[in-house]
Amino acid sequence: MAFCRNCGQEIPNEATVCVHCGVAQNPQPQTVDNGGFLWGLLGWFVPIVGLILYLVWMDTKPKTAKAVGIGALASVIVGIILCVIIFIFGFWLLGMTGIGLINYALY
Repeated sequence: MAFCRNCGQEIPNEATVCVHCGVAQNPQPQTVDNGGFLWGLLGWFVPIVGLILYLVWMDTKPKTAKAVGIGALASVIVGIILCVIIFIFGFWLLGMTGIGLINYALY
């Protein structure tokens, strides 16, 4: 059972007008929440927007919030992994060329 927005009396769920006070009941519009690959892509390419949208939508649109949040989180994780790989590859490349960090500082 639902309650009247004006008088607070109990009314049927499908009632459009309160039977006690006669005030029209405005039903809340149904929001579409189907997640979506495109929201995940937005989170991937702009992680800060993905984080903000996740925080805004986590209560009202949980599926869409999850998609955009996963996109943002995956982007950050892949970015960190790539930075570590590039860092390690850079040191390996310096060692392979014989330049080394100590020798490089002397030039």
